Amino acid sequence: MVVLAIAAVLAVVQPGPVKGWLAFNDRANTTTPTAAAPVPEPTPTAVLQAANANAPAPTAAGVAAAIGKLAVAEPLGSSVHISVVDVATDQTLFQLNADAPATPASTTKLLTAATVLAARGPAYRLSTRVVAGSKPGEVVLIGGGDPTLAVNSAALFPGAARLDKLAAQVKKALGGTKPTKVIIDTSLFSGPTTAVGWSSGLISPEGQVAAIQSLMTNAGRVKPVHHEPGADPRFSDPALAAGIAFARQLGLPSSAVSRGKAPVAAAPATGASEPATADATPGAELGKVQSPPLVRIVEWMLQQSDNVIAETMGRQVALAAGKPASFDGAAAAMIDKINALGLPGDEANLYDASGLTRHNGISPTLLTSLLALVARGEHPELTSLFASLPVAGWSGTLASRFATPSPNKVGQGVVRAKTGSLTGVNTMAGELVTKDGRLLVFAVMADHTGEAIAARQALDRIVARLVQCGC
Repeated sequence: MVVLAIAAVLAVVQPGPVKGWLAFNDRANTTTPTAAAPVPEPTPTAVLQAANANAPAPTAAGVAAAIGKLAVAEPLGSSVHISVVDVATDQTLFQLNADAPATPASTTKLLTAATVLAARGPAYRLSTRVVAGSKPGEVVLIGGGDPTLAVNSAALFPGAARLDKLAAQVKKALGGTKPTKVIIDTSLFSGPTTAVGWSSGLISPEGQVAAIQSLMTNAGRVKPVHHEPGADPRFSDPALAAGIAFARQLGLPSSAVSRGKAPVAAAPATGASEPATADATPGAELGKVQSPPLVRIVEWMLQQSDNVIAETMGRQVALAAGKPASFDGAAAAMIDKINALGLPGDEANLYDASGLTRHNGISPTLLTSLLALVARGEHPELTSLFASLPVAGWSGTLASRFATPSPNKVGQGVVRAKTGSLTGVNTMAGELVTKDGRLLVFAVMADHTGEAIAARQALDRIVARLVQCGC
């Protein structure tokens, strides 16, 4: 049974992007609009079209006639992989090299999102803790793998846990004991901090990712700002930077920060009438803050294609499976979870969870199988994945897609998808509703493309044609 009451297929009408709609110039926010003829409000754009399981079913021949020539367009290059599936019937409507893995780029994040939601659940929260060190005044900041952690109210991620609030808890727990030293414990994650296949420039100067550590603020960014597109400068050592920021909240200098491991809390003494005070007991918890639920973190990851979040989510899949929280552990755990969901895990070869490496390979069939599984509603923990996808011409990394050339505009507000881009690689996978009201899932992957803009437009043209045709 197809679940039509999910966010991806609700009949919702909302106004489109409002920039430029105002009737006056508010450049300085100091002028009062002069009296003038009222500017008519724009007609609202349909953000999500309604799906209808009883709509006329498209045929494989009709889809082939619609997109067959577009699939071999010159800008897409010599290696194109496509799968299109009708969710209501689970019928494959179009295949081109569909079972052969292609370089997925950031469409890898669809697998990351599904596996972490399946492994941890949408409500799971990541904890950043502080415990007492081995000496009075020493405190240990334990990284819990929360990439959204903020220093203070200037947080990048909505609802983020904050170091200033954690410091306030620690001061209260210590009572009259003044903090003297901050030890950072990053032992939750193991192995290399960068993946096989990552170029040396990805962290600096490009700022596309940070060294993957279990303790960081704002996904390793120097400033809590996300640039789309553009570079986000990252700390060379995100964990140390977070430790220094925490020390400052306690009134300590950066020289008071060092690396180490939290002591194990001792069991209460037999017959003790009262528990030992927190500041006198090594390993005793002095404070804890928690991230937003994973469903919100995954939403940001997919909307903004955040690479650091993706890598930390992959490690959560590994931890849930009892595997090392490393690149290798995450890859193995994700493929195990894919298989457990009944999907063809052998059609994925993973070296990271973000898609930054060219070593990854994922087939279009695996992506459409996953998307169809989500649409059927058999796994309620996965249904938020559709609602997290960017909307064409509206949000996230699709905000400026399907705008030009003109034939592609039919996809605006109708397509929800995750894109992927590397030099010579352009991919997209998601869902759409045809003009007849049929829900289709698709994956289009080209990994030997030429000029990037032309390749993206050619890819968009395929997806827009699926929207436009009754087929």
